[in-house]
Amino acid sequence: MSDPWLTIVGLGEDGPDGLPPASRDALAGAEVVMGAARHLSLLPDLTAERLEWPVPFADGIPRLLALRGRRVVMLASGDPFWFGAGTSVTRHLEPGEWRALPGPSTFSLAASRLGWGLDGVVCLGLHAAPLSRLRPHLGDGVRAIVLLRDGAAVADLADWLVGAGLGASRLHVLEALGGPRERLRDCAAKALDFTDIIHPVAVAIEARGQGMPQAQGLPDDLFDHDGQITKRPVRALTLSALAPRAGELLWDIGAGSGSIGIEWLLAHPANRATGVEADPTRLARARQNADALGVDRLHLVQGRAPEALAGLPLPDAVFIGGGLSHDLLTHLWSLLQPGTRIVANAVTLESEALLAQWHAQAGGSLLRIELAEAQPLGPRRGWRAAYPIVQWSITR
Repeated sequence: MSDPWLTIVGLGEDGPDGLPPASRDALAGAEVVMGAARHLSLLPDLTAERLEWPVPFADGIPRLLALRGRRVVMLASGDPFWFGAGTSVTRHLEPGEWRALPGPSTFSLAASRLGWGLDGVVCLGLHAAPLSRLRPHLGDGVRAIVLLRDGAAVADLADWLVGAGLGASRLHVLEALGGPRERLRDCAAKALDFTDIIHPVAVAIEARGQGMPQAQGLPDDLFDHDGQITKRPVRALTLSALAPRAGELLWDIGAGSGSIGIEWLLAHPANRATGVEADPTRLARARQNADALGVDRLHLVQGRAPEALAGLPLPDAVFIGGGLSHDLLTHLWSLLQPGTRIVANAVTLESEALLAQWHAQAGGSLLRIELAEAQPLGPRRGWRAAYPIVQWSITR
């Protein structure tokens, strides 16, 4: 389409004064302008029909799509395609149905006020997302800018930082950037004492405190578990064998506490993972662990493999930490595409024999992992051996 019916206009707190000529022309030629009440209030002189975007946001998409064939402007904050509304709409459109005229993003405005280089700053939109998504990013000296839903969420952020051991972090609270109501205040997270915070709001964080380890094989005590967890050294070896790459999908069969799937997701923000677990208590625990460690995108399925695998998108890698059987391996071998990586851990003699049989038939690598930890032995110390783990890894 050479003449798109929809124009997405990025609008700032300065209203029409901050719009470039192309955005002004789009508004002047529009039959319908659709946007949030706050955005519409910034444009009092519109001659087009006004449509207020409903809450929740998703309810407005069918209303917008019903306007096809008319000249429509959709209003969005700043840059609609940086944690904005743009992609939520354009995923429903064909190429050529829209054009976008972005304005300065809140991230850019915040960085310009503080003199920060955006290339070294973590930027996150947390309007409707858990604050724990910050967890993998923050550490001493890290800078971040986050968008929040309202003033109350700033207090929630401060409380979360204190709970994460980052209460000494400096917060720059930036309100209504770019408009006449703009205000910037700062304080330590543990000392936030003002509540009159106006919307829209962003918070720039200068983190102070110890962040989460970045190496594969996180400490076991970061995970809530009932003992059914791939322990740290074995988990590190398992993730090394799984070899996560950006954008790949993992099946974690017998997910337990979810530790393997969680660390797979922590390896790259584009990674995806589905955990399959029969026990509902363990499934709920895996959900809590994923949420707490900032990877709430972990997808969980209750059931036993192979039945629970039906209908799932095919993975790039599979880990079998529980429910290992000849039938499961046979099913996976027939189902998975060539190039899929499979890693299975065994602790019993029976499952060890099964992996040895498959290794003999199909090849791959068979590794025996034997670990011992120093423990008190009377007034001295001795080695306490863990059960040996046999790990089979292969590319289908």
